[in-house]
Amino acid sequence: MMSQYQPRPASALDWLRAAAYYVYVALATLAIGSWGLPQALRGRDAANRVADIWLRQMLGAARVILGVRVEYRGPLPQGDCLIAAKHQSFLDILALAHACPRRAFVMKREVLRVPVMGWFARKVGCIPIDRARGKDAMKQIIHEVEAAMASPEGLGQLIVYPEGTRTRPGERRPYKHGVAAIQRATGLPIVPVAVNCGLFWPKRGIPIRRGTAVVEFLPPMPADGRATTVIETLEQIIEPASDRLLAEAGWRG
Repeated sequence: MMSQYQPRPASALDWLRAAAYYVYVALATLAIGSWGLPQALRGRDAANRVADIWLRQMLGAARVILGVRVEYRGPLPQGDCLIAAKHQSFLDILALAHACPRRAFVMKREVLRVPVMGWFARKVGCIPIDRARGKDAMKQIIHEVEAAMASPEGLGQLIVYPEGTRTRPGERRPYKHGVAAIQRATGLPIVPVAVNCGLFWPKRGIPIRRGTAVVEFLPPMPADGRATTVIETLEQIIEPASDRLLAEAGWRG
């Protein structure tokens, strides 16, 4: 008998479900974004409340239309911290944002140009990165993080993908030093996160397979040590934990 944690075999129906879901995403984003625009102008907290509604709709529709659920493990973060997560698909973006009450992402600058979604991303505190600027880009990110920490609203949970891009299940890419540089400058704890979302919702977005994906929050890493050591330790924590979740879902590599 197949476990709920194993993705169901792909079928032609999965392609139709995915098409219906993406149409729903576009329509719901436009409707909620238009409705929430006046509220989001009141500040970050108001923008986050609109984002909460949008995220619940996206994950709810994923359950109903796609048959995909998300299970969280480990204590969910609450205060100011850095979230360093494995990134496999759009699903883990939704899941992490939904789990973090005051979420923000370090994201490519181009994403902020996406209609509606990009504007709200900036309003909830997301920080753009211009990779072409090299070290100057990291200085700008640290400056924005410190400014957010000093504000009355605080930073919240800043989500960073150390590999810098989505990966396929079992794939590993070199971890970038950005999250360690931010920690060294700010003293914020890093919460590592393991996922197996790519088994259900692949990197390219289709076909999406039914089942229960897992997002696991691991024990926080305090600010301690050199950036290189932090990154090595982070990789040694996240990768085996993600592989364990993949194996639990029946993945054999």
